[in-house]
Amino acid sequence: MADTKSKPIQCKAAVCWEAGKPLSIETVEVAPPKNGEVRVKVLYTGVCHSDLSILNGSLKIGQMPIILGHEGAGIIESVGSGVTDCKKGDHVVMLWLPQCNQCKSCKSGKTNLCDEFLGGTHGLGTMLDGTTRFTCMGKQIHHFLDCSTFSQYIVVPEMSVCKIETSAPLDKVCLLGCGIATGYGSALNTAKVKPGSTCAIWGLGAIGMAVIMGCRKAGASRIIGIDINPDKFKQGKAFGMTEGVNPKDHDKPLHEVLTEMTGGGLDYTFECIGNVKCMIIRVKTMFLDLLKVIRMAKCY
Repeated sequence: MADTKSKPIQCKAAVCWEAGKPLSIETVEVAPPKNGEVRVKVLYTGVCHSDLSILNGSLKIGQMPIILGHEGAGIIESVGSGVTDCKKGDHVVMLWLPQCNQCKSCKSGKTNLCDEFLGGTHGLGTMLDGTTRFTCMGKQIHHFLDCSTFSQYIVVPEMSVCKIETSAPLDKVCLLGCGIATGYGSALNTAKVKPGSTCAIWGLGAIGMAVIMGCRKAGASRIIGIDINPDKFKQGKAFGMTEGVNPKDHDKPLHEVLTEMTGGGLDYTFECIGNVKCMIIRVKTMFLDLLKVIRMAKCY
């Protein structure tokens, strides 16, 4: 391929022209990276439910037309001026929630509240300078979470990529951009699962499997996977699940089943579906466990 540095690149991308309509494969032009930006050749991307929610119109983020996708991995094609930590040829994973490491929030450890990202153009569909790098048929195409991995080439801020070892399989590590980090981090960083604890995970998709890995890493003694598709239990056990429960196999309400299984309730529960009914069952299960603790306290 000819040297493309400082030149526009034409490539294929899946463009969402309007919510509620199918993605359209179009030829788009991707401008060169500006100051503090890098241009990445995207080799693999995952499809997150958030992408589907924007496509069907149930989630209102960004502006149309837009190139969706935020679970991507690829190789840096070129860098703009002022880029210090990345170079051409680096293998990277895209970050939809980056951190500048300079603002008050980042320095306090609350990197998910990065002032430069959330206080800037987040959700507006542009780069940090308020402009876009995509055009198609003479029209400006918006970015999605500074990623837009449904395009063969993308331009992102330097802070929106994470360098990885060249030996890491890009078709797998692309999921680190969202799904895996969400589930794994929920167990280790948010819930802070304790060794020997009992955990239950509703929904054994990518996020649920990542929660299982996190619970196993934390040393949980029982990791119960809950799904109406029993075919997922075999894979769940490979990730560290100790037992699986199919709600359809029981006549009793699920919270009662889990309470009996665990001798009173669960220590940690994770809802990885986005189903309100499942969330209510989680609360009931945790509430019964709280009652157990209260009763034990009254015995003293």
